[in-house]
Amino acid sequence: MLESVPQTDRRRPPPPPGARTRETAITRQHTENPPSIDADEPWMRGLHADAGYLLYRLGLRSGQLFNTFLQESGLRLRHYAVLRFLATSQGALQRELSTRLGYDPSAIVGLVDDLEKLGFAERRPSPDDRRSRIVVLTDAGGAFLRDTDEAGRRVTNDLLGPLDPAERDTLHALLQRIADRP
Repeated sequence: MLESVPQTDRRRPPPPPGARTRETAITRQHTENPPSIDADEPWMRGLHADAGYLLYRLGLRSGQLFNTFLQESGLRLRHYAVLRFLATSQGALQRELSTRLGYDPSAIVGLVDDLEKLGFAERRPSPDDRRSRIVVLTDAGGAFLRDTDEAGRRVTNDLLGPLDPAERDTLHALLQRIADRP
């Protein structure tokens, strides 16, 4: 018969507020000093020949920069995307947000909950179907978006810094064409 030996809890206690953890140090390192893309390294040549990988890297970098800016507000790029979509509509059903933004429906619920807690969005009865609720942008949410517009431009300018204005326009048009494809 095997005796049950009590196991000690191997989890570490949470760090005190404000303490630098390994995770925050890594995040800070990647946002403050992003690793360069070493296209000349033999192990990277194959990846850099793949446009999909380069788009992935650009998306990661964009998200890191924008999330760093949003960090103080407690929001992330995904929240911002929901607010930006709501700013262009008279409100949307959660399933529409999920479809249009490409997020899992369960993620939308949490994102909208977070935005409601901050007063940036609210759920209201749908004018077309009283059983449904639409998510709408509040005045506070609109003000938050206006305040973040400049940060969005700075992030874009940082990412596209190596390109001249004509190249930026071309890149945008090409990305738009790809993104609009069903």
